[in-house]
Amino acid sequence: MKFVSWNVNGLRSCVNKGFYAYFNETKADIFCVQETKLQEGQIQLDLGEEYHQYWNYALKKGYSGTAVFTRTEPLSVRYGLEEDSEPEGRIITLEFAAFYLVTVYTPNAKRDLSRLEYRLEWEDRFRNYLLQLDAHKPVVICGDLNVAHQEIDLKNAKANRGNSGFTEEEREKMTILLDAGFTDSFRYLYPDKTDAYSWWSNMPRVRGRNVGWRIDYFLVSSRLRPFIVDARIDAHIFGSDHCPVVLELADLA
Repeated sequence: MKFVSWNVNGLRSCVNKGFYAYFNETKADIFCVQETKLQEGQIQLDLGEEYHQYWNYALKKGYSGTAVFTRTEPLSVRYGLEEDSEPEGRIITLEFAAFYLVTVYTPNAKRDLSRLEYRLEWEDRFRNYLLQLDAHKPVVICGDLNVAHQEIDLKNAKANRGNSGFTEEEREKMTILLDAGFTDSFRYLYPDKTDAYSWWSNMPRVRGRNVGWRIDYFLVSSRLRPFIVDARIDAHIFGSDHCPVVLELADLA
């Protein structure tokens, strides 16, 4: 199975910058997007009859939002964590016969860290939710997790230490999540690979010089490690300040 995840930073904009070409090229079984930044009715996405579409819109216009496009119709769909709602549209969970798929756009702590406390509390709730799912069947988690976990995951680790997305607190939450029984699929296959990033600042020449961060992930329940065929970052794909990340798993059926 092929999974794709992409923070499109505004889907309507990304559609005009090559989204369809990449989508059709990948032929993914499940394609997830974050930061759709739209409301219901603001786009008619023509992906073909074989894809089922599921959307979680933020209440705030032009903000956040997630979506999943899947060839296989899920057994169930859930929006949010504890309740079947999510005012910022950050999470969608699809249940399939052999696994759960969770796409997520993790809250940003903000540049001044004014939302760090909320972010850390959210991380605890999110981890508990994943563990509840994992108790029933394996979980595939994808999306913009808004954290560079290790120094190898960003270009200028020393200069960014303590900044949003690279605070000790956020990194520790990722460590706790992985230690709870989940695996970073990319690092599992490529533990020492450097200069592998999925997000770049819009400042001039930053992306051209590959001064980036790896903050987009595919995590899997650790018992799915034997099924990991490939995990990659499609850094050559533009259309957003993030690039797509891809996971291929052997058939779980």
